[in-house]
Amino acid sequence: MHLANTFARADTDLNAVREVSLTVNATHLFVYFIPEAPEEAAKLGVTEYAPAYFALRSAPMGAVPWQVTLAAFYNFSPRSVRAMAGVWDTASPQEWQAARFAAVDRAMRRVGVSLTADQIAEARSLIDPVVASADHAGKTMAAANASVPLPDDPLVALWQHITVLREWRGDAHITVLAAGGLGPCDCNVLQTATGHFPEAIARATRLWDDEEVAAATTRLVARGWLDADGTATDAGIAAREQIEVETD
Repeated sequence: MHLANTFARADTDLNAVREVSLTVNATHLFVYFIPEAPEEAAKLGVTEYAPAYFALRSAPMGAVPWQVTLAAFYNFSPRSVRAMAGVWDTASPQEWQAARFAAVDRAMRRVGVSLTADQIAEARSLIDPVVASADHAGKTMAAANASVPLPDDPLVALWQHITVLREWRGDAHITVLAAGGLGPCDCNVLQTATGHFPEAIARATRLWDDEEVAAATTRLVARGWLDADGTATDAGIAAREQIEVETD
């Protein structure tokens, strides 16, 4: 009921939009950190994290070249996404999507996630109209996920619709970043400088090298968003928050 009231306020209340966004993101995000995901990927013959991650997440787009995934994921470096080359030879996108659903199902059962049929129906009554009416122009990942047939399990099906909303916001976020001239490496550097993303994780997963990070830092210093030592300025912190507001 609380979330229903929040959805009802979201048309006019930015705080309600932010609350819905955080709830949707948290509900979707666990899929990237559960042991079941690499376990299911291993069943398809891929044991390394990076290619498994990109295959599981980009499967809704079909057997696209890694360059298309790079375009849709934005803040990853080409050398990071290139690791997925060949994943469609190990298994089809449909098999990768099924593996993702299997991982989500297993993880939720392992930790005892339990919703009644009425609770799932209430959640779907909130989410389904949003998914059905969403404008997918320029929203690549949302459109791809919206095209995925829902699984038979009601709880996993609910999770998939939540994923559509999460990816829709992510697509919108990319639009805001690009419109603001904040490039893929630049947004990583700003995110770490403002304390919203651990630098060690950003460097290990996005794989921008020292030269690229230094160039991005120089660009952000020129904008007044970072000090010369890479520390976020008040203007940089405010700019990062404005990006979130525009996205919401």
